[in-house]
Amino acid sequence: MLRRLHPDQPESFAFTPANLEWAKGQIAKFPEGRQASAIIPLLWRAQEQEGWLSRPAIEYVADMLGMAHIRALEVATFYFMFQLAPVGSVAHVQVCGTTTCMICGAEDLVAVCKERISPRPHQVSACGRFSWEEVECLGACANAPMVQIGKDYYEDLTAENFGAILDAFARGEVPVPGPQNGRFASEPLMGLTSLREFDSGQTRYNESAQRAVDYGDTITRITEPSIRKTPARAAARRAAKAGAKPDPAPAPAPATAGPARLEAPRGGKADDLKQIRGVGPKLERLLNEMGYYHLDQIAAWSAEERAFIDENVEGFRGRASRDDWVGQARKLTGA
Repeated sequence: MLRRLHPDQPESFAFTPANLEWAKGQIAKFPEGRQASAIIPLLWRAQEQEGWLSRPAIEYVADMLGMAHIRALEVATFYFMFQLAPVGSVAHVQVCGTTTCMICGAEDLVAVCKERISPRPHQVSACGRFSWEEVECLGACANAPMVQIGKDYYEDLTAENFGAILDAFARGEVPVPGPQNGRFASEPLMGLTSLREFDSGQTRYNESAQRAVDYGDTITRITEPSIRKTPARAAARRAAKAGAKPDPAPAPAPATAGPARLEAPRGGKADDLKQIRGVGPKLERLLNEMGYYHLDQIAAWSAEERAFIDENVEGFRGRASRDDWVGQARKLTGA
């Protein structure tokens, strides 16, 4: 497919101060003379800022990296993840049209796009809020048919639930990504035939969907330093856009709050916290660093202490409640 720059180009482009600082950090990862290695992340951030890649944006990134403009243009036009024309201001829908999805109903999803968004791909809807395209395999074949919107996958789609997703976006909502037919992840459609002891009820969503829900930035342009947008921050942004006054954010817990900690494991030997379903090596290490080494410590947490852990285990917000660490620890210790 021939990919050309859009005929209507803006006059200029510049990163926001926050994105500029982020870009400089990416460039610093590479040794002197190899700054061009940062081309893809910088182009991607430019696209996240504006929604698409204009010629000024591509040339701006090239200048930052000391590259000839044509080299940056080669990268931007080669990779289909870069949008070379304006997209919908709310959502750009990428419909997987490869074999598995096509067999399972991708044509129905394309028909919805043609009816609800625009008759042709890469054509922005009359309201300016939506656009769509058909793309090659996105690697979610077990949950076909599916679409990618922004950062997230919406899977196990039908014409009906896909239409409902578009309705939600139009209302300013961000639907929960992942399977849309009740499946937890990509287990067999007719139910588990192995690993039946796995209980998906221990967590509300699969890991990918949960992170998307926690970050809340499926379709948000990145214009601020942190890419981790919690549900409270996402709600505040939506309320601000609607002219409403958001609820005040709760005050952060004092650093000294939380369950009682230990300086070191009792007897010099920590319990295997990985016995708790949902706690892997990384989580075990984080808990140890916070001063929690033993199952009976976790079994003794009150509801308030568990809430503190939910808020303060970096990268795993809400995990203690979703996986019921306290209940599991009490069973393991006989408490």
